[in-house]
Amino acid sequence: MISRFHYPGALPECGELALPDELAHHALRVLRLRDGEALILFDGRGDEVEARLSVRGKAGFAVLGERRRVNRESPLQVVLVQALAASDKMDWVIQKAVELGVSAIQPVQAERSVLRLSAERAEKRLAHWRQVAVAACEQSGRNRIPEVRALQGLGKWLAAHRDGSCHVLAPGGEVGFTDLARLPGPIHVLVGPEGGWTDSELAACDGAGCRRVTLGPRVLRTETAGLAALAVLQARWGDF
Repeated sequence: MISRFHYPGALPECGELALPDELAHHALRVLRLRDGEALILFDGRGDEVEARLSVRGKAGFAVLGERRRVNRESPLQVVLVQALAASDKMDWVIQKAVELGVSAIQPVQAERSVLRLSAERAEKRLAHWRQVAVAACEQSGRNRIPEVRALQGLGKWLAAHRDGSCHVLAPGGEVGFTDLARLPGPIHVLVGPEGGWTDSELAACDGAGCRRVTLGPRVLRTETAGLAALAVLQARWGDF
């Protein structure tokens, strides 16, 4: 496979482009690409450009070739509202959700979230999560980068939520995704933390018009549940 890289800016129509230091380091030192090898640059807004790597000392340049607009986005708009999970589980969820075609990811603080972030740490984690999304686009061929939104409390998100349908994953939920009719607009899928939603959180979701949905008789981990839901939705109404 040809290596793909996100270029953080507008891509010129033609000519030669100096690669940013971080991108050049990844291409030359991590992937060990050689002078003259093919690569693809994409701008995160839909365009990608075929290019050839030109190496001069420690610097890398891209000789730009054909530019094209390739749409690999799902026709389904799914927003994954993921309760904070501990360790590297959030990285895993974001990476795989991007591969599965999610349109946006909204981290939320839940009552039973093991991970607790101060404002400063939340900003650092947000920057890291956004880079995880970029890397997942590079790997999966997506030319548009899904938005990873700033962390919010669940209550605040529910109070502001007005756009599209809302489904909260809950063991013993009233219906499964295969029982639902397709509704217009974005589909929001709410996934609880390791300890699950509390009764008060589920009541708040009910009050905000969210529907409780089950993924079957087995209890799935937080890092599994949202991805399973995305796969089901893509199979029903997306591009699987």
